[in-house]
Amino acid sequence: MKIAIVGVCASGKTTLVAGLRAAGYDAYNVAQEHSCIHNFWAKRQPDLVVMIDATMPAIRKRRQVFWDESRLVTQHKRLADARAHADLYIQTDPLTAKQVCDKVIAFIEAKEAGKSA
Repeated sequence: MKIAIVGVCASGKTTLVAGLRAAGYDAYNVAQEHSCIHNFWAKRQPDLVVMIDATMPAIRKRRQVFWDESRLVTQHKRLADARAHADLYIQTDPLTAKQVCDKVIAFIEAKEAGKSA
């Protein structure tokens, strides 16, 4: 199962991909927030699309950024198609990296259990 991870800068995409790969999943980061191609997320034909998100206060806690809310608004516009097609959306602000990864794994396991039932 190919799992595409999309989200705004500093939402935790790279960390989530690393966690999912460590757990044995074929996950990859899609830099959709930097692309004006609305369906860039679909290029590799993922089986599952996970969108993670963060607000400016959370982003600023995670890393030093030299941009403001207007760039975040632009990123959300670029991610609109990915969000509309996402199988799972997670607002990461209140969660640890492990909690985000655990939520995605639980979703995948539930999805797989539903297929075999």
